[in-house]
Amino acid sequence: MRVWLACFFVLFALAEFFDWVKELSLPLPIYILGGAFLAVASNYDKIVGSYFSNAMAELLPQPPKLDSSTPISLSMLNSIEEVQKTPQE
Repeated sequence: MRVWLACFFVLFALAEFFDWVKELSLPLPIYILGGAFLAVASNYDKIVGSYFSNAMAELLPQPPKLDSSTPISLSMLNSIEEVQKTPQE
């Protein structure tokens, strides 16, 4: 019974809140500033993230590149083929 009463009061409060928000009217500059804020917030990682990634790339040394003359072992490939050939239970 307590859960039903709590749900009723929460839903009633939400309905009254949305009714109040519907009556609220804001001037046009507030909508423009809100849109600009949302645009900056949604692209924040592209604006600031690229700056930090470039700065970190300059600070961190480059990882060593693999030499193409080193032989590559295919033992892992053989073991996978053996597992695939065994009958499934």
